Amino acid sequence: EVQLQASGGGLVQHGGSLRLSCAVSGLTFATYDMSWARQALGKDPEWVSSIDSGGKNVHYADSVKGRFTISRHNAENTVYLQMNSLKPEDTAVYNCYGDQYDRSGTYLERVYWGKGTLVTVSS
Repeated sequence: EVQLQASGGGLVQHGGSLRLSCAVSGLTFATYDMSWARQALGKDPEWVSSIDSGGKNVHYADSVKGRFTISRHNAENTVYLQMNSLKPEDTAVYNCYGDQYDRSGTYLERVYWGKGTLVTVSS
């Protein structure tokens, strides 16, 4: 029932830009913090960015800070990742996941979809 569909990846030259989207269905999207992670070939998954349920607080991995921007449009049940100044080391499969907290800040659950979208940055 719950689906998180990442899209928008592709092949881009170094220095170029892409915007990734993650469309969510099967849950109350506005109650979840959303995050992006990536996994390069032969490497462990790496957290990239997060945005809280209200879209006001954002965090970035040092490796992408200043180049990537996370945002969300709750009415569309979608979270975005704008990727600028792309580098070959950004090449990876990008995926999204959600974390739900209650109003007191207690963690409730994590939801994710197993497949992502491939970003390839050429040199």
